[in-house]
Amino acid sequence: MATRSIIVGVAGGSGSGKTTVVQRIVQSLGSSHVSVLEHDRYYRDRLDLRLEERAALNYDHPDSLDTELLVAHVRELREGRPVEVPAYDFARYARQGDTETVQPRKAIIVEGILIFTDAALRSLMDIKVFVDTDSDDRLIRRLRRDLTERGRTLESVIAQYLDTVKPMHLEFVEPSKRYADIILPTGGHNAVAIDMLLSIIRSLTHA
Repeated sequence: MATRSIIVGVAGGSGSGKTTVVQRIVQSLGSSHVSVLEHDRYYRDRLDLRLEERAALNYDHPDSLDTELLVAHVRELREGRPVEVPAYDFARYARQGDTETVQPRKAIIVEGILIFTDAALRSLMDIKVFVDTDSDDRLIRRLRRDLTERGRTLESVIAQYLDTVKPMHLEFVEPSKRYADIILPTGGHNAVAIDMLLSIIRSLTHA
C-alpha cells in the first residue's frame, strides 16, 4: 500500500462527464479504496442574503467556493486523517447543517469545474485529468441534471448558463486545461483513454 493517498484531480466544464469518469475509477479500484471530494460541496454559505439574492450570485466564479477548506481537507486526507465535508442544498443555494465524514483511502479524487484554477490545490494532485466535451453536449446534460436533481426551472437554468456558466467557462475552466496531465476527449465514453488513466492510477496506488 502507498505510504500516503494518491490525489487525482478530475476537472472539465459543467456537464462534461466528470461524474462518469469518477464512477469508472471508483468501480475499477473498488469503493473501499477511493474517497471522492466534490468541489461544489464547498460553495460559500451566504445565508446573509435572501434566497432571490443567493440565486442571482455567480456560482461559476472561483470566489464562490471555499477552496481553502478543500485544500485543508485534501492535506488532511493525504496524511491519513478523516475530514468533515460540508453538504450543500442546491435548491436553497445554501449549505445544510450536517456534514459527511470522508475517510482517507488509497486514492482521493477531487472533482469540479474549477479545481485547476487554484495553484495550492493543483500542487497537491498527483494526476490532473481534464474531461473535454462538446459545449452542446455539456449544456444538454446540465439541463437534465438541474431540472431533475436540483429543483430548477428551465428558464433559470438557461439564464444561469448564458449569464455565468458559459462566460466563466471561457474565462476560467477552458484555460485551466493547460494544467492537465491527461485530457479525455468525449468524456466518460472514451474507453481507451479511461483504461489508460486507470492503468496509471493502479501503478501509483499499487492496486
